[in-house]
Amino acid sequence: MKLIGSRAKTARRNLELCFPDMPNSEVEQLLKRNFEETGKAIFDTANAWWWSDEKIQQHMTIKGQEHVQQTLDDGQGVILFAVHCLPLEMGARIFGQFQPGVGVYRPHNNPLMEYLQVKGRLRSNKALVPKRDLRQMVRSLRAPNVIWYTADQDFGRSSAIFIPFFNVPDAATITGATTLAKLGKAKVLPFFVERNSDDTGYNIEIQPALDNFPGENEVEDAKRGNKIIEEIISRNKSQYMWLHRRFKTRPNKSDVSLYK
Repeated sequence: MKLIGSRAKTARRNLELCFPDMPNSEVEQLLKRNFEETGKAIFDTANAWWWSDEKIQQHMTIKGQEHVQQTLDDGQGVILFAVHCLPLEMGARIFGQFQPGVGVYRPHNNPLMEYLQVKGRLRSNKALVPKRDLRQMVRSLRAPNVIWYTADQDFGRSSAIFIPFFNVPDAATITGATTLAKLGKAKVLPFFVERNSDDTGYNIEIQPALDNFPGENEVEDAKRGNKIIEEIISRNKSQYMWLHRRFKTRPNKSDVSLYK
């Protein structure tokens, strides 16, 4: 918190916006806990990228993999609907122990970091697809394959609709899950990962495929997606990436920033 004070300020503001009824003392406790978890996430990433498969298997539990297998057996791709929780790197590595998949990611500007993250993320998975390469995502789903997909961050005004997220009524939200599910002829399965409270291992849970998704209206799909994201985050608030400026894009360019 001392090293990246601006991020601490962002995280505090996000908590205030999302949980306006939470007492200030609880906000500060959650903020401190969140930055402790953020520090641990550095080691989660190192574990995910460099631990052997044998060691991974000693520190993991998986629930719901049958939902993934059933969807693939039915000839449909799987969209793991995840959020930017802090142990997400480990979640992907654990998942790959029984069903290697395809990750959607943002290529790093630094060549060394790009090399490390690609090498680390491919330890137990098939491939990585840049987040703007829709064609490759669709091709992967139709194979069929499994891909990770996140819709919980602010990607700007051009690709967003403005709908509720927790207690913010107009959060910029992408509708890509609807597009991917339609074009990829895929099912959407919520995906949850957390580090144990005693830091001895990691748990992931895959929920059954969503019924009637995509629906007839991408806005309603996105609202449904945000509710699922809220439920996943609420299972372990301290392990969510609150330091992202989730509400930086406002419906109108003239709107006052929520971070001032």
